[in-house]
Amino acid sequence: MLSTTLVSVVGVPLYVLKYGVSGSEITLMIFLCFATVFSITVGYHRLYSHGAFKANGLVRFVVLFFGAGAFEQSALTWASQHRMHHKYVDTDLDPYNIRYGFWYAHAGWILFWKQPKARANVKDLERSGLLVHQHAYYPYWAIGAGIIFPLVVGALTGHVLGAFCFSIALRLAITLHSTFLINSMAHTWGSSNYDPTSSAKDNWFCAVLTNGEGYHNYHHRFPGDYRNGIRWYHHDPTKWIVWLLSRLGMAWDLRRTPDEQIVLALQETKATKAPH
Repeated sequence: MLSTTLVSVVGVPLYVLKYGVSGSEITLMIFLCFATVFSITVGYHRLYSHGAFKANGLVRFVVLFFGAGAFEQSALTWASQHRMHHKYVDTDLDPYNIRYGFWYAHAGWILFWKQPKARANVKDLERSGLLVHQHAYYPYWAIGAGIIFPLVVGALTGHVLGAFCFSIALRLAITLHSTFLINSMAHTWGSSNYDPTSSAKDNWFCAVLTNGEGYHNYHHRFPGDYRNGIRWYHHDPTKWIVWLLSRLGMAWDLRRTPDEQIVLALQETKATKAPH
């Protein structure tokens, strides 16, 4: 985290001043930003952590490949910690407990790493040989997708150093900190229309940065829903990708919270906030 941030702040400007920036460099960085972030939101989060839908082998491989390139742990570890977060939110067993402060929830929990590495809560996922392989050989998956892949493309286009600066360092700095804002900002500022007892908030800014993950209060109330943003105007491209995959026959059994449950949650929250 420190090295990629340093290269992004110091190395990228120096590179641009000396060599400029080409269209292929920007295109590769944008592609990897979207590929890795969507692999986390579609794959690690909604598919594996919550089982919000089912997908075919190609989809499962792609999200594991580019998800590893996001350098956010293996899917098994990620899902285990995320399930603990939902089960024990705002308690000492919450891996990224906002009660310990904004910066702890954002990145401190990674730096101090107090969480146990038990995987008892992902036994269902361990039935997948592909998930087990990605976990066992995670460094190879991560280096292959997150470092070797962009360097090879950079070499083919004549911009190896540019690929390192933009598609590895800058891309990781942007995507990691954007993802971590869900743990910090989306547990600090925003609305709580579905579960006022949780620190999770619906935060449109986080939703824009993370392809729809910012509608966090709704997600904590209804974690199994393949959608996070349920209104037509909510920025949740992740749900549209899942929907599109279902139309293509590559995903199925999309779980969707019944409207009456959503209305009931809104009514309960309104009654809780009403003056007595």
